[in-house]
Amino acid sequence: MESDWDEVARVVLPPPSPNALNTPISTFSFDSMQELLWTANEFGRITSFYGPELQRYTSYRGHASAEGPVKQMLMCDRGVISITAKSVHLASRKGLTQWHFNQDDMKDLRCMAFTSKGVHEVLVAGCQETMYKIDVDKGVITSTLKADAPYTMMKRGGQYICAGTADGFVHFLDLINYKVARTWKAHSAFINDMDARSDILVTCGWSSRPQHGYMLDHLANVFDLKTLMPLPPVPFPPGAAFVRMHPKMSTTCLVASQGGLIYAIDIMNPDAPSMRHANVFDTHITSLDIAPSGDALVLADAQCAMHLWGSPNKIQFTEYGSPTEFADQPAPAPPMDWSADIPLNIIGMPYYREMLFSAWPSHLVSEVGAPPSKIDAGIIASLKRSDIGGYAPFPRKTRRYQFEDTRAVQRAHDTLSAPRFLSERQKDDSQGHEGPRRMSDALEALGDLALGGTTRRDVPVMYRNVEIKYSKFGVDDFDFEYYNKTKHSGLETHIANSYTNPLLQLLRFTPTIRNLALHHTATSCLYDNCLLCEMGFLTDMLEKAAGMNCQASNFLKVFSSLSDASTLGLLEQFATANNPLSVTIQAANRFLLKVFCDSFRQLPPHNRHMEQSLTTGALLAIRCGHCANEMLKPGETLVHDLVYPPKPLKHHPRMTPPRPAFSQVLKASVERQDQTRGWCDRCKRYQQLSTRKTIQSIPKVLMVNTAIHSPDHKQLWATPGWLPQEIGVVVQNGQFFCYEGSDLKYHLQRGFYDIMVYELVGMVVDINSADNQKSHLVSLINVAPSSPDPTDQDQWHLFNDFLVRSTTSEEALRFDMNWKLPSILTYQAKSESHVIDDSWKENLDPSLLYYLPRGPHKSPDPTVLRNLNPTTELPRAGMPCAIDAEFVALSKAEIDIKADGTRETVRPPRLGLARVSVLRGAGPYEGLPFIDDYIASSEPVVDYLTAYSGINPGDLDRAVSKHNLVNLKVAYKKLWLLLNLGVVFVGHGLPKDFRIINIHVPRAQVVDTVDLFSHRLRSQRRLSLRFLAWYLLREEIQQNADKGHDSVEDARTALKLWRKYQEFMDAGIIENMLDDIFDRGRETNFKPPSVYKTERDNGEWRPETPGHMSVPGTPARKTVGPALLGGASHSPSVKKDIFGSPIR
Repeated sequence: MESDWDEVARVVLPPPSPNALNTPISTFSFDSMQELLWTANEFGRITSFYGPELQRYTSYRGHASAEGPVKQMLMCDRGVISITAKSVHLASRKGLTQWHFNQDDMKDLRCMAFTSKGVHEVLVAGCQETMYKIDVDKGVITSTLKADAPYTMMKRGGQYICAGTADGFVHFLDLINYKVARTWKAHSAFINDMDARSDILVTCGWSSRPQHGYMLDHLANVFDLKTLMPLPPVPFPPGAAFVRMHPKMSTTCLVASQGGLIYAIDIMNPDAPSMRHANVFDTHITSLDIAPSGDALVLADAQCAMHLWGSPNKIQFTEYGSPTEFADQPAPAPPMDWSADIPLNIIGMPYYREMLFSAWPSHLVSEVGAPPSKIDAGIIASLKRSDIGGYAPFPRKTRRYQFEDTRAVQRAHDTLSAPRFLSERQKDDSQGHEGPRRMSDALEALGDLALGGTTRRDVPVMYRNVEIKYSKFGVDDFDFEYYNKTKHSGLETHIANSYTNPLLQLLRFTPTIRNLALHHTATSCLYDNCLLCEMGFLTDMLEKAAGMNCQASNFLKVFSSLSDASTLGLLEQFATANNPLSVTIQAANRFLLKVFCDSFRQLPPHNRHMEQSLTTGALLAIRCGHCANEMLKPGETLVHDLVYPPKPLKHHPRMTPPRPAFSQVLKASVERQDQTRGWCDRCKRYQQLSTRKTIQSIPKVLMVNTAIHSPDHKQLWATPGWLPQEIGVVVQNGQFFCYEGSDLKYHLQRGFYDIMVYELVGMVVDINSADNQKSHLVSLINVAPSSPDPTDQDQWHLFNDFLVRSTTSEEALRFDMNWKLPSILTYQAKSESHVIDDSWKENLDPSLLYYLPRGPHKSPDPTVLRNLNPTTELPRAGMPCAIDAEFVALSKAEIDIKADGTRETVRPPRLGLARVSVLRGAGPYEGLPFIDDYIASSEPVVDYLTAYSGINPGDLDRAVSKHNLVNLKVAYKKLWLLLNLGVVFVGHGLPKDFRIINIHVPRAQVVDTVDLFSHRLRSQRRLSLRFLAWYLLREEIQQNADKGHDSVEDARTALKLWRKYQEFMDAGIIENMLDDIFDRGRETNFKPPSVYKTERDNGEWRPETPGHMSVPGTPARKTVGPALLGGASHSPSVKKDIFGSPIR
C-alpha cells in the first residue's frame, strides 16, 4: 500500500426489493477482466459495481433464496461462477444464465477452485462426501470424486489445490488425480481465511484458549508449496482475521483484523509492515479482497457496507482489462407541445392494425367465484333430518330470477367501514352539509356485532385488520380520531415490522419497564442502535400524544437494522408462510428483553436493575444419565415458555381427566425439567442428560410466552376463567410455588409465607380470521397499573394498531380456540402498580446541546452557527426556539392501479430526516442557530428532493460529504432534550416536520405561523412562508430553485413572522392585517410578484373570484420544507397602503 492510499468510496449493498432492508454481504470478488466488483448476499442475489465510484452495473438472482448465502464466486471468460450450498451457477456479466447445476447429492457446497486447465474447468467441494469437476465451457459435470474431508475453502497455488477443512487442517490436492499429497495443521481450531499465490500459502484462523473460548491467532501461518514445508509465521498482534497475497509482489501479503487494522507485510522481512486503519465505526470487518491490479482493496463490514481503498489518482481494478459494455442510450422522444391550445388528436396514438387486447366487449366481463348465500335462520329452525341430510320449506323472500350480491354482503361484514377523508368532511362542513357518522355512533350500532355473545365464531369487527387509506393529500387526510376516542394513543401500520405494535404497547404500559426505559433514555447514551433508548423515546411520545395517533418508525428502523433480528427471522421481509405470527412475536419478545438488559448495562455504573427486574434467577443442574456426573451453571430466564402437561389417558370411558390450573402449568414451566442429548466431560462422549432448575429469585415483571401448539392447548385456553388476573408466588428452598384464586386468598390470610402477588398487566393476542383475512396481533391491556392514581380501578383496553377502545375484563380474558388466543402474558408485582417514576425529567443530561458536531471538516464561523453557552443559555421552560427540517425520500410511493383504472396509494413515500436547524428565539443572539445538523443516511436515498430540501447527492454520505454528519439518534435526542426542557418551538408547518421526525410536541409548546396567519372566516387556504415573508417582512426567500431551500432561512423567517404577529396583537390590528393579507393574496395568487408575474406571462394563472375560490381540502403546510438562510431584503412594488400598519 502506497502512502496516498485512503478510502475512496463506501456503498451499501442494495436491498432485494424497494421496501426491504439492506442485507449483509456474503462474499465478493474483483473481476479479473473488467473494471467490475462483484458482490453477493444471503438470498442468492449477485450484484456488480463499476469503477472506483462503485456505480451499479448488473444485478441478478443466481440461486434460490432458500439455498442460503452465496459462498464463493470465480471469474472466467464466459462470466461469473457462483455456488451456494445446493447449486452451482454460471452467468454472463450481463446477468444471463449460461448453465445451472442443482443435484440431489449437492447438500452443503462451500468452495471451488480452478484446476490445471485454468478457467475452463473448476473443482467444487464442500462439507459433504463428494466433489465435482465441471467443464465450464460445455456446462457439464465431467466426474464426481470422493472427498477425503469436509472442505470449507479452496485456493489454487503452485501445483496444488489448497483445501481448508473445518478442523484447522489444510489438504494439498494433487492436480492430476486430486488425491491428498500432504496435510498441514494450520490452526488448532479452524481456518478463518487463506490465500495462495505462486508457491506461498498464508492462513489466518482461530485457536481455543482455556477460559476464553475461541480467539484469533496473533500469527499468520505461512507454507511453502514448492517444498511442502511450513515457513516462519508472520506476526500480527491485533489478531489476524483476513489475508490476501499481493498480485504483483510475490512475497507481500495484506493482513487485516476484524477492527479494521490493515498490515502490508513482506513475508521475508515481516519487521517493517506498512499500516493503515479502516474506520468502520461501531461495526466490524467481515471479509477482504484485493484487485488483480494490486491498486485497489475492498472491505465488507457487518452493516452491509463496502469500503473501497486505493490511491485516488490511479485506482483501477485490472491491469489490462477489456472495456465494459453498457446499455445503449434510448433515443430521445420527439418534442411535443402539450399546451392547452394544442388539440389532443395531433399527438395521436401508437399505430396498430388489430383490435387492442384491452378492448373487451361487455358480455365477456363478469364476476366469478362469488361466495354462496348464507342459509336463512328460519330454514335452519324448521329443518327436518333425514338419512342423507335435512330438508325444510323454502320461504321465498325475493322476486323471481332475483339474486343476491353476496360479495357486497361479505365486504360489508368483513371490516369496520372506513371514515371519510378529512378533506371531504371539511368540504361538506364549508357547504353546510351534515358530517359523517363518528366513532361513537358506529360503536353503538356495532356493539352487539363487535363483542356480544360468548359463542360467536365470527371475528368481531373491532378485532379485525384495520388499514390506513390515502387520499391525494397523504396520510394527514386520514381520520384517525374515528378509530380512537380514548386518551391512549395507537400506533400506525404502514411501517415495516409493525407487527410488533401490540408488544410495544404492552411494554409501554408495564410501569417497571416504562420507568427504566425513560431513565436510561435521559442519560448520555448515544449508541446509534440502542433499542432501549428508542423504547424510551416511543414511550414518551405515546404519553405526550394522549390519544393522537403515533408511529414507531424510529424504533422499528433500529430494530430492522439489527443483524441478530434478521438472523432470528424476526423481520417481515424474511418471514415464511409456515412460520405463525404468534411464534414470531414470542421470539421478538425474548429478543427485545435481552437487548434491553444489555443496553441498560452498557452505561456506567453498569448496574443490573433492568436485568433484576425481568430475570428469574436460577441454577441449572445438568446430570449425566450414565455416570451421574452433575454440573451447575447459571440458568437465568427472561421469558418463560409454558410447558403443558401431557394429556392423561382415560382409565374409564366416562371419566373426565382433571384439567390443570394455570398456576400448575406456570410452576412446571418455571421449574422446567428436560431430557436432552449432550456432551459429558467425564464420559468423554455424548450421553443422555437431564436438566433441572433451582429457583433463587423472582423478578418484578414476569413475562410468559404461551407456546400454544396443539388443539388440547387451545381447548385449555378456551375454558372460561382459566387465566387468573392475580397469582401469588413463593420461592422457598429452591422451589417455585404458585397460587391463584381461593388458594392465594388463603395463604395471604395466613401470612405464613412471604408471597409476591402479581397482577396481569396485559397480553398480546393472536387474531386468526381463517379465510377472510390474514392473521394479525392485537393487545389487551389493563391501563390502570400504569396510572399514577392508586385509586384507579381496572380499565381494560383493546389496542388494534391505531384502533383503541375500552372493554371489560370479562371480554379481555375470554378466548376462543377458533380465532382468539393469547401469545404473550405480562404479570407485574402488585407492589409496583401505580409507581410512575418521572424523576428522569429532573435528571436529564443536556450536555449534548452544548457541543457542535465533530468531524473532518472545519466548524462553521460563530456568526453562522454558535453552540449554546451552558452557563448563560440553559434551555428552560417557555424559551422560544425557531425550527425547520429538511427531508429526503427513502422509498417511493406504492401505487395500485385497479381494473377500472383508478389509482390507490398502498403505501406513501417514506421520507427521512436529512437536516434540522434550531435557532435562538430570544436574547442577544436571537436568530442565530445553535443546531444545524446534517444526518448521515444509513439507507439508500431514492430522491434527494433538492428543489425543496436543498440536499444534494453526497451531502449525507460520510465518505464525500462536506458537512460534519451526525447519526439520526444524536439529532433526534437534541430535539427530545429541548422538548422535555420545556422550550417552545416556532416554525412554519411544523406538524408534518414533527411527524416525519417521529416526535410529538404538545400544542402548548408549538407556535406555527401557518395557524397564526390563517383566516378561517374567509378562506381555508394556508399561506406559504414565501408569500408571508414577501408581504409582511419585505423579503424574498427561496429564490434559487437549483439550490433548493435552506432550513436556517426558513426557521429565521418563521421567527420574524411570529414577532410581527406579536406586534399586530399588541396594536390590536390583527384582524385588519389578515384581511389585507388575503385581499392582496387573491390579486397575486398568494405568491410574490416575481413568481406571479412569471406565471401570468406564461398563461399559467387565472385570478380567483369570490364565488369560485379554490379552497384546499386538507390542512397543508408549505410546499415541502424549503430552506432559508439570510433572506435578502427588498421593497416590492405594491400599493402604498398595503404596508400601512401603524407599527411599521
